Amino acid sequence: MNFKEDFLQLVWKYQYFDRKNLQTVDGQQVQIHNVGFHNQGEGPDFRDASLVLDGVTFHGHVEVHRLASEWKQHAHGGDPAYNSVILHVVWENDKEVFRNDGTPMPTLELKGKIFLEIWRNYENLLDFKSDLPCAHAIKSVPDIIRFSALEKALVERLLEKSKLILSILDQTKGDWEETAYRWLFTCFGFKVNSVPMSELSTLVPYKTLQKHRTQVSALEAMLLGQAGLLPEKSEEPYVQHLIREYDFYQKKFNWQHRLNRQQWSFMGARPTNFPTLRIAQLASILSNAPNLLQAVMEDSREFSAFKKLLQVKPSDYWQHHYNFGKPTEKTASRGISGQTLELLIINFVIPLWFAYGSYFEQSEWQERCFDLMQTIPAENNFITRKFAEKAWKAENAFDSQGMIGLYRGYCQPQKCLNCKIGQSLLKGQSK
Repeated sequence: MNFKEDFLQLVWKYQYFDRKNLQTVDGQQVQIHNVGFHNQGEGPDFRDASLVLDGVTFHGHVEVHRLASEWKQHAHGGDPAYNSVILHVVWENDKEVFRNDGTPMPTLELKGKIFLEIWRNYENLLDFKSDLPCAHAIKSVPDIIRFSALEKALVERLLEKSKLILSILDQTKGDWEETAYRWLFTCFGFKVNSVPMSELSTLVPYKTLQKHRTQVSALEAMLLGQAGLLPEKSEEPYVQHLIREYDFYQKKFNWQHRLNRQQWSFMGARPTNFPTLRIAQLASILSNAPNLLQAVMEDSREFSAFKKLLQVKPSDYWQHHYNFGKPTEKTASRGISGQTLELLIINFVIPLWFAYGSYFEQSEWQERCFDLMQTIPAENNFITRKFAEKAWKAENAFDSQGMIGLYRGYCQPQKCLNCKIGQSLLKGQSK
């Protein structure tokens, strides 16, 4: 019995078993009118099924287990959600199961009834020892199936990011301007510093920066000071100016709390990704964008527009420094790189569009996401390289983001039978 419960769920869902003279373990004739809707959440595995037992039609739910005894192990007997189960589908009926009222639960045993080809496909085409269980057979899957799997994984990935954005919206009491600002900071942290960047955005409100946006040094002073990254003293005139500026604004706004340097990661980041430089780049972006939300949602629709918005030069000091202190021999920054710009569009702009469309129930925003992603080059990371090694190369960001979603949502947790690719391989040529 070397299989998972999700295999039996798929066998029931698509009826991959011999239905001739179908009977429950106690001899009741079974006719299946509707297998039910596959439930991925809490409660019975299939809802609103319809079947006939000995000529009597029943409507209710279906629960699937490898062994009948798992009904008791999972404490379904005491859960009201399972009172409406009309059929218990199992591989092996190792123990009789009873309803709460003491009557036997109708049980269908699938042992010996599953189509042989389905067994062979499951054993041969899905290698659960591999980090890509379907890798050795993926080339045999039709392009339309692979595209459908990518699209589903991509939408799920965007929905997950949308939840993060909508939780920020809830924190800001429905303020989309402040939400976009905070999400920009979170994305600018690029994983290694996303948490302190997110917290920094809550310490310095967007409206405060907007009032001083024409003075980029004021924005730098407020942000770097509240980040806890300004030195206490310096020999450099510009840094001395920032220290004085921050002291003024700290008193003006009565800021009682700030981050500290220990909360930021320098060791795990390249110099171009140091938080000091990233914050300076953010200050320049905000200084050049009178209205961030409008710039992202309305003014910018194409890649070139986002380049103009996000690829602005930082102040003179940060064109020659990665951090406070000794200047670099080479130019430190002329603005964010082309690759970083692409990542920001993928991780900042597109999820914001998707969340906005979901919130206001405007599907055109979601369609715009897909259109834009197909104009952005594919990401080059260890996940996309894994797929490329198996002759499935990502052509654009739509593909690469879908592959990341597939890998993390299906391949790693081995939820292959919830994936359209895995389902296609299991089905094979069976009818």
